[in-house]
Formats: sequence, structure tokens, C-alpha cells
Amino acid sequence: MIESIVNKFSGKAAIVTGASSGIGRAIACMLCDNGIKVYGIGRDFSLCEDVDGFEPVECDLLDTKNLIDTIEYISSRNDVRILVNCAGVAYYGLHENISVEHIQEMIKVNVEAPLVIVNRLMREFKTKGNCYIINVSSVTASKPAPHGSAYGATKAALSSFSASIWEEARKHGVYVTDICPDMTDTNLYRNSDFGVDDDLEARIEPEDVADLVASVISSREGVCVSSLKVMPRFNRIKRK
Repeated sequence: MIESIVNKFSGKAAIVTGASSGIGRAIACMLCDNGIKVYGIGRDFSLCEDVDGFEPVECDLLDTKNLIDTIEYISSRNDVRILVNCAGVAYYGLHENISVEHIQEMIKVNVEAPLVIVNRLMREFKTKGNCYIINVSSVTASKPAPHGSAYGATKAALSSFSASIWEEARKHGVYVTDICPDMTDTNLYRNSDFGVDDDLEARIEPEDVADLVASVISSREGVCVSSLKVMPRFNRIKRK
């Protein structure tokens, strides 16, 4: 538990998408451990253990109207100071082999949903100040991603959005951080023929990213870590 987080966000709330597994789950648990009420958005929490301070919210990010209603309901009843856009979906392969439906799904989940959520919260965040938006992007946002070009394009869009809204909102005390992890031990690669390497030095753990989020939100007021790239020591993958 980081004392500065506890003091800064006592009685406050956070919204975390993708909070049923992987990086989103690790971030949600870290925030709960530091006394923050977390509304975790996901589609299925049946395999999640109960965590004090965690409120599971089942919501399909592909359903834009339901997503808007959900965000507005939460924000109207809580003093939300932290938003973590972590939900993501990826389909890999040669671009001509990716279905149009999968391309549309990646755009809606990886780009449209974060933009819509920030749209609904930004006015409130600017009014209150001392609020944090953390977008979990990918290292593929800034480099070629063969066999994952559409996914990389969505993450490039998210990182670009992060940079722009930081410049837009910084004078209002809204801090925006773009986090770009490399290969992380999550189920993101379930639709691919590869996964993370068995070697801990060749992959990122979800808790590593959660620790970085803790550092970001515990920084003194007036200081923003606008972007972070998180990479393992070794550059390897494991073929399935």
C-alpha cells in the first residue's frame, strides 16, 4: 500500500475496463489494495475471486449505448478520479485473412470505447481537477506490427488520442498517461499461433504494469508521466 495514494484518493472511485483478467485485473486489485473503490467493467467475472472494494460491472464494450449508460450511472453516484482504459482485443495473421467483423471489433473495443468513455467523463474531470486517465496501449503503437497490422493501428490511434487529450486537459489538472507494454502474460494472444515465452525475463507480468500505474497516480500534484514503454529484457515469443 502506497501512503500517498491512500491520502490522495480517500473516498474516491476508479473505473477500470478489462477488469476481469490480465492487466486490467491487476490494476483493479492494486487500486483496491490502496483503498480506492473500483468499478471494474468486463463481460464475465465468474472466475474472479472477491476483492474488498471491487464492484464488478458486466458490460459489453461493443454495445455503445449500454456503455454510455453504465459510465454515466457510475459517475453520477461516485467521485470518480481515475479512469483506466485497459480492455483490448487482438486478432493476428496476414491482414487479408482477418475478417471484416474482427477488424470492426478491434476498432470498437480498442479505440471507440476509450474515446467514448473519456468523452462522457472529461467535463467532470476538468471541473474537479486532480483526475487521472490511463490508457493501456501497446509497443505496437510505435513500430511495424506484421501479422498484427490492424491491432497495431488501433493502438497507434489510442496512443495518439492520449497525447492529444493530455495537451487539451493538462491546464485543468487532468493527468493522462499512455502505457505501452510489450509481450505480457495475458489471454490477449488467444486468437494467435503464439504466446509469451516461459522465461520471466522474456515477458511482462500484469502486476508489473499495475506497479507502474501506482507510481503514476502517486506522483505529486503538478507532475505527469505522459507515456511509458514497458519491455522485457529478452525479445522472444513462444509458438503454440
